[in-house]
Amino acid sequence: MKYLVLTTLLYMSTILSAQQPIERPLWPNGAPNSNELTGTEQELEPHRVSNVTQPTITVYPSAHPNSKAIIMCPGGAYTLLATDHEGHDMAPWFHAQNITYVVLKYRMPNGHSDVPLSDAEQAIRMVRQQAAEWNVDPKQVGIMGASAGGHLASTLATHYGSKETRPDFQILFYPVITMDEGYTHMGSRINLLGNRPTAEQLALFSNEQRVDAQTPPAFIMLSSDDQAVPPANGVNYYLALVRNGVSASLHAYPTGGHGWGFWDSFAYKRQWTGELEKWLRSAL
Repeated sequence: MKYLVLTTLLYMSTILSAQQPIERPLWPNGAPNSNELTGTEQELEPHRVSNVTQPTITVYPSAHPNSKAIIMCPGGAYTLLATDHEGHDMAPWFHAQNITYVVLKYRMPNGHSDVPLSDAEQAIRMVRQQAAEWNVDPKQVGIMGASAGGHLASTLATHYGSKETRPDFQILFYPVITMDEGYTHMGSRINLLGNRPTAEQLALFSNEQRVDAQTPPAFIMLSSDDQAVPPANGVNYYLALVRNGVSASLHAYPTGGHGWGFWDSFAYKRQWTGELEKWLRSAL
């Protein structure tokens, strides 16, 4: 009886500890590059963070060993991070799917396009290195992003530097994909590449042009009436994936505009959560 009680208490302790978020600095010994921003982090309004100089990951470990892990890159036009509905608010839902969920607080580019990508690569590197501690299957680590965070997620998916930093899958909410002036999000483009990008820079960060057969599978969702980031961003990325034989799932909802994330006010929240749950269980 005593053994049973101790075993039960140990099990409950493990479950509770697994639910506690863990925050870790991304570059404890200093980042290898700089965006030339100085000063301290600023919260422009609740859950809208700018001037990130000390990037972090916040990990919500699954209670189940060998779980999938998803690293979320919040949006904000590469000038701030919307850390609530495009970040921490999603943790309980993913935890209910037995997924280790990670929110990446990444540095803004400030015209230094290598900076966000290096943070995303470091985040996936850390998750794989700590896989046993955080109950993660290192072969099932995905990247997710919303809006400009979707650009960062798709950049990692198409620009990863090694097998160690290649995501196993990607999930994109109403993503910025292209730098093509005809249908990009200009604020994100300017913040990423500056006011006078070269043709080479524009091509390099137009991620629909970077897809190949090694690009990881994708789940893409957007609204047809999005006036901020034209739906053609996600649609053309989907078509590029299909042309290259990459498994892809595209979900276009008729209304909702831009930036709905995990908000209950989005009319199709039940649809996207259900479709994503099914995709995570059956398509990977």
